[in-house]
Amino acid sequence: MAKTKNGETGESPSAEGLAVAAKAATRKAPPPVHLWNPPFCGDVDMRIARDGTWFYLGTPIGRAELVRLFAGIIRKDGDNYFLVTPVEKVGIKVDDAPFVAVDFNAVEGGLEFVTNVGDRVVAGPDHPVRVVRDAEKGEPAPYVLIRRNLEALIDRKSFYRLVDLGEVNNVDGVEWFGVWSGGMFFPVIPAAELDDA
Repeated sequence: MAKTKNGETGESPSAEGLAVAAKAATRKAPPPVHLWNPPFCGDVDMRIARDGTWFYLGTPIGRAELVRLFAGIIRKDGDNYFLVTPVEKVGIKVDDAPFVAVDFNAVEGGLEFVTNVGDRVVAGPDHPVRVVRDAEKGEPAPYVLIRRNLEALIDRKSFYRLVDLGEVNNVDGVEWFGVWSGGMFFPVIPAAELDDA
């Protein structure tokens, strides 16, 4: 049974039902989930792990086409993630980011990132790269914006390749080590910290 925000219980949304609705909504282009405002139908036992693996009822979803289908209807409202169709909205858990950037290539105009669900974006003004540093360990967690407010965690091998392309640039009077793409410089680490490494 699912519990809604107002505490009522009802029939739990199923992955199969969501898949049918998602397939109908995603004919050829990504659906306009940001425009849909269906009723909240509760949370479903679905989770996206930090490595990009999707789980339903604690079991990995092995069908890549089903994962891509669900990835097409994900939306982030505030700090919460939902799968949204024209008729229902269900909450899911996301450990870090909903997508993982598993590769990138240099293309005309910049660096094109490829996600685990097949999205392709060129980093730039519409798809910025940002790096968050762990407060305790100082380890970087790099992200690229894929669509609206949905990001992909850039995987470790791709991040190391990015660092190989990096250079030092002055940003607001501070020297930063970072990368260029789409006519923009994306800072990764203060250049002074490179000398300490």
